[in-house]
Amino acid sequence: MKLKQYQIDAFTGKVFKGNPAAVCPLDKWLDDGVLLSIAAENNLSETAFFVPSNKGFKLRWFTPVTEVDLCGHATLASAHVIFNIAGFAGKSVTFETRSGDIIVERNGSLLSMNFPSKPPKPCVAPDLLVKGLGRTPAEVLSAMDYFAVYEDEDAIYSIKPDYVRLEKLDLRGSVVTAPGKDVDFVSRFFAPKLGVPEDPVCGSAHCELAPYWAEKLNKRNLTAKQLSFRGGDIFCELKGNNIITISGQAVTFMEAEITI
Repeated sequence: MKLKQYQIDAFTGKVFKGNPAAVCPLDKWLDDGVLLSIAAENNLSETAFFVPSNKGFKLRWFTPVTEVDLCGHATLASAHVIFNIAGFAGKSVTFETRSGDIIVERNGSLLSMNFPSKPPKPCVAPDLLVKGLGRTPAEVLSAMDYFAVYEDEDAIYSIKPDYVRLEKLDLRGSVVTAPGKDVDFVSRFFAPKLGVPEDPVCGSAHCELAPYWAEKLNKRNLTAKQLSFRGGDIFCELKGNNIITISGQAVTFMEAEITI
């Protein structure tokens, strides 16, 4: 069997930046073991698979080791394939996912996704988190992930995570964040238990980051940057009904055919 696959750099307007995701359009679902094997073979932080549905498309996301409930950059990448490669003419596309329906709209050069807001709440800092990050944060909260706040952008750059410790935490991953110099806030994201030691740009983490910084800065529209080696740019807007619009660019790096 031969399948089309695309590698898309998301949350960037340039190849070799942002977060690479593999996108594999399907006519119908393959066995879950096959989907996971394809994701493991790709060895990217996420591989997305979608099939046509009555609403638009059903979408699933896999890391190299497991299926996940929510992923931003691979959703952005999938929408890029549908709009820019498959030639979908509509202004928006609906994805049915494990986290509910996600609508992605074309907005000039940006693709804008409606994601659920996940405001983090203060919590006791786990010892594994503090030791795993190597720096004591000013504040620790939790939602989908542990959420460590630091004083400035330089502190985020300086973190050298201990992935062995962070992998033992009970939540999905660890977000570190601080006010930005040229943007509203910056962050990094570590998820070693999902097979993703450091995610280059994590869209879903901004479901936590955006409401936190919106309250701190008293702003509904926020600019953000992820400070990974590749880097990425994210634009967030808080909507009503616990919805956040997360926007970014995407570019095609590779078009391929896989054989299974």
